[in-house]
Amino acid sequence: MTTATVGKKVPAFNLPATGDKKIRLSELKDKNVVLYFYPKDSTPGCTREGQDFRDLHTKFKRQNTVVLGVSRDSIKSHEKFREKQNFPFDLISDEEEKLCGIFDVIKMKNMYGKKVRGIERSTFLIGPNGKLIEEWRKVKVDGHAEAVLDAVKTLNKENKS
Repeated sequence: MTTATVGKKVPAFNLPATGDKKIRLSELKDKNVVLYFYPKDSTPGCTREGQDFRDLHTKFKRQNTVVLGVSRDSIKSHEKFREKQNFPFDLISDEEEKLCGIFDVIKMKNMYGKKVRGIERSTFLIGPNGKLIEEWRKVKVDGHAEAVLDAVKTLNKENKS
């Protein structure tokens, strides 16, 4: 499997998302795409992270940017989470870890003293040309969505000049 690398085109993907959609990278060309991977729906950190992206969503839209959350949760779980938190963006269900594999976000983590496989909180910015522009790994939630928005604004300025 090909993994995403900064500066290179992101491998094509086609996965189910909320709102009975299929998300295809090819259909998002000419837009910036923010993919944020999070461990689990409706957990405290993941809820806060989603709320931060929700609260800045209008600013991302003004920057020609699509925000998409990704976890291994089911579409049913995503729909409930999205509705409860009033997220204006879609959540991708990656139960088979296809997208997780492309972005290499599945890591061994410690959970209450036990080793478990899980998603390492990570975010990726894909430019309108389909190339991976920037990646954030081992993300801390506080201030993260703002940092991603700043990176999008910088990218847009660079693309205009």
